[in-house]
Amino acid sequence: MDIFKKQESNVQSYANNFPVIFSSAKGCWLHTNNGKRYLDFLAGAGSLNYGHNNDVLKQALLDYIDCDGITHGLDMHSKAKAEFLTALRNHIFSPRNLDYKVQFTGPTGTNAVEAAMKLARKVTGRINIVTFTNGFHGCTIGALSATGNQHHRGGAGMPLIGTSRLPYEGYAGVDGLALFETMLNDNSSGLDKPAAVLLETVQGEGGLNVASTEWLKRLSTICKQHKILLIVDDIQAGCGRTGTFFSFEPSGIKPDIVTLSKSISGYGLPMALVLLKPELDIWQPGEHNGTFRGNNHAFVTATKAITTYWANGEFEQHINQRANQVNTAIQRTLRRYPSLFIRGKGRGLMQGIECKNGSISSAIARTCFDKGMVIETAGPNDEIVKFFCPLTISESELEQGLHIFEQAVDIIATKLIKKAS
Repeated sequence: MDIFKKQESNVQSYANNFPVIFSSAKGCWLHTNNGKRYLDFLAGAGSLNYGHNNDVLKQALLDYIDCDGITHGLDMHSKAKAEFLTALRNHIFSPRNLDYKVQFTGPTGTNAVEAAMKLARKVTGRINIVTFTNGFHGCTIGALSATGNQHHRGGAGMPLIGTSRLPYEGYAGVDGLALFETMLNDNSSGLDKPAAVLLETVQGEGGLNVASTEWLKRLSTICKQHKILLIVDDIQAGCGRTGTFFSFEPSGIKPDIVTLSKSISGYGLPMALVLLKPELDIWQPGEHNGTFRGNNHAFVTATKAITTYWANGEFEQHINQRANQVNTAIQRTLRRYPSLFIRGKGRGLMQGIECKNGSISSAIARTCFDKGMVIETAGPNDEIVKFFCPLTISESELEQGLHIFEQAVDIIATKLIKKAS
């Protein structure tokens, strides 16, 4: 561990919570260099929806490398890119009646958000972008201006401008959309007419807050009435995490722009996209670019992930079965310890349990790690234990993880009850 302490920046965070050296991984398991294994309920913060070293995706990548396929291509045409775009159109866009152009940005989610914000401003000629409380969109300056978390915002070292914040659904009991509509119709409200509204339909880092279908439809209608673009950040909630490929599908809305990253490559390889309605594609060549926007290895694994898991509805059924399994454990825990927990949150395999405070959730996560499971916390005060296993996890493996969680809860509850008595 000495090399990490001496050479790596203090900015590291996950390593502080899971202080071991991982050497290999398979499916939903992480293995250390001393032979211990951990169930992975973090899944690369949502980048490993299909698990570690998925056999089908790995073989496709190995075959491609063995044939000396293009690795890096900037934005030049390649066979791998053509096959990815074809799979995306045939298996994702067409069945959902979606018509999007695809922009390949730099390989991170925050770069896709930056591109989406820039494009919205370019298309509309307006500057202001409306975002929501507890939203998280990345840590580069533009995306950070749209992010609510003060810890991350504090790292900017400069004023964060160009955005206005509204209450997300359920925030402080305020009807944020009624407020938004009133301000748009009031010339003295002080709200500059936005270029776009940017949101997560299920807020990941912000605490697994879920926007209802009714709320999303209202928001979409307001945006259309006022010619404001609607951008859905599906970087964490997309690619099946909430039970459908896109998190917004159940609502029936069709965003103007969608950002994807994390699990779009299928294999944990860096890749990010902006999906935009064709009429919005007014970019000039190279106006937004990035050296690594042509990661052909990611195209290969992304294509295989789409054709393997999204050619029919079987994978969705699997996700929803495992989601019910998680929800059952959460509800059981809520009934057993009402003094420690408030409610279950989230949707699909993006669920969590809200603790009375962050100390309880942190203690549970530490105990889970001691018992062989990697799991993190989320929310404004890290008060939520967040279940984020690979979507491909089996029923028995998921049950093992939920059992570890419930054991950890029993241990922490016993300590807290004993301390209180």
